Amino acid sequence: MLDESTIRNIADELYEAEQSKSVIPRITARYPEMTVEDSYAVQNVWKNRGLESGRRLVGRKIGLTSRVMQQATGITEPDYGIIFDDMVYENGAVIPFDTFSNVRIEVELAFVLGKPLSGPGCTIFDVLAATDYVVPALEILDSRIDMEGRTIVDTISDNAAMGAMVMGGNPVKTGDVDLRWVSALLYRNETIEESGVAAAVLNHPAAGVFWLANKLAQHGTTLEAGEIILAGSFTRPMWVEKGDTVHADYGQLGSITCRFS
Repeated sequence: MLDESTIRNIADELYEAEQSKSVIPRITARYPEMTVEDSYAVQNVWKNRGLESGRRLVGRKIGLTSRVMQQATGITEPDYGIIFDDMVYENGAVIPFDTFSNVRIEVELAFVLGKPLSGPGCTIFDVLAATDYVVPALEILDSRIDMEGRTIVDTISDNAAMGAMVMGGNPVKTGDVDLRWVSALLYRNETIEESGVAAAVLNHPAAGVFWLANKLAQHGTTLEAGEIILAGSFTRPMWVEKGDTVHADYGQLGSITCRFS
């Protein structure tokens, strides 16, 4: 594992890159011995820098939940990052494109917890019982690391590529709809670019949430009531350019629209 000084230095690089909207050289090209455990340690230092600056943690994101993405990265489980309060946009938002180094959009469901959720031993039934409501969400992916040759270790260090999110549509209780069959059409400038169904996320979008609760338990952390959990994408990432309008139609769960100015 990397020493604490190196982990702090990497986290500082990522923090400065976020502030300057720049991209740093790939971490694993410089530290090929870096492990997944090291990358979560970097993410934790970066998170603490944000908290010290006055940002507030409001949730978590789960990534790499589809089988095809896990195979592409050579891992057998998802990854996770954190969501700060200033990363959350409302439906219809006009989002400054230059807030990010690069922009891709993913279609997801967000679980808003009404009760704390902890592992080990957390199950999908615990997630459904603890969830206040589920609501459509778009994740805005942003990379502060050179994407050429990037690995899972780079991505986790970079807060699992979390840039921001947009919430909207119709909130639903977990028992009011079959969440596996929630589907969405993703438009860019009035053209359908992607579509998908929520069962593509580990066979049930709640599966990533109980995985996260059990994973965080290994570090003595609990998901708290009120937290937003982005459960993972059920479409491929869609690249977005300055001036684009994005629209996601979730059928009975409503829709989300945003524009990148």
